[in-house]
Amino acid sequence: MKKIFNLLLCFFPFITLNAQINEIGVFFGGSNFVGDVGKTTYIAPEKPAFGILYKWNRSPRHAWRFSYTQSSIIGNDFKSEETGRNQRGYRFENDIKELSAGLEFNFFDFNLHDYHTKITPYIFSGLNFFVFDNLYRYTTSPNVIYAQKNKSSFAIPIILGIKSNISPRFVLGAEVGVRYTFTDNIDGSNPNTSNPDILKFGNLNNNDWYVFSGITLTYTFGQKPCYCPE
Repeated sequence: MKKIFNLLLCFFPFITLNAQINEIGVFFGGSNFVGDVGKTTYIAPEKPAFGILYKWNRSPRHAWRFSYTQSSIIGNDFKSEETGRNQRGYRFENDIKELSAGLEFNFFDFNLHDYHTKITPYIFSGLNFFVFDNLYRYTTSPNVIYAQKNKSSFAIPIILGIKSNISPRFVLGAEVGVRYTFTDNIDGSNPNTSNPDILKFGNLNNNDWYVFSGITLTYTFGQKPCYCPE
C-alpha cells in the first residue's frame, strides 16, 4: 500500500506541494563593479554585500531559488591599471538593491535527506530586478556627480558555486555571481538624456556588470519530498 501511495505522489506532484524540502538562509560577501569607471578586474570585492535567500528543492539536482541582496558599488579610475583611466580620474558610488529568481542546478545529486556529507558544484541563472541611482555629470564639471534616486533595471545573473551539508540541517556554500545588466549607467557614463550639457563617456555600446562574491548559509526544513526514480 505504501509503494502505491508513493507512486501516486510521483505522478501528481501538486499533491506534494507542502512536502518539498526548503532552505532559508543568508548571504555575506563583497561586491565589485565592471564598467566604464574604475578597475576592470571581474572578481575583486571592494564593498560588503549581504542578503537573504530561499530555495525550494524540486529534486536532488535542481531547486528554485529566490533572493534579496544589497550592496554599495564603487569605481575609482586611480585604482585602474589602464593609463587612460588613471589620467581621467573619475570615481563614483552607487547603491544596488536586487531581487532575484531563477533555477539552481547541482552537478551532483544533493539529496538533503541523505545525512551523509555531500559536496557539489552548482550553477544558477534567472532574472534580477534591481534598484539603483541614475547618475550623470555635466560637461562643465565632470568630477561632480548628480543622481536621480530609485531608478530600476533588469539583469541576468550567472552564479557559480560549491556547497556542502555541514550538518543535518545546515548547508554552507561559496559562490561568485556576475550580473549582466540592461543598463550602461550604474557609473554615470551613459545617462538616458538628450541634454547636450550632460556628459557621456566610455564605451557606450557595452552595458555594465556587477559582481557579488561570498558565502551562503542555509537552514533546511520540510518533510521528505518525492524524488521520482528515472
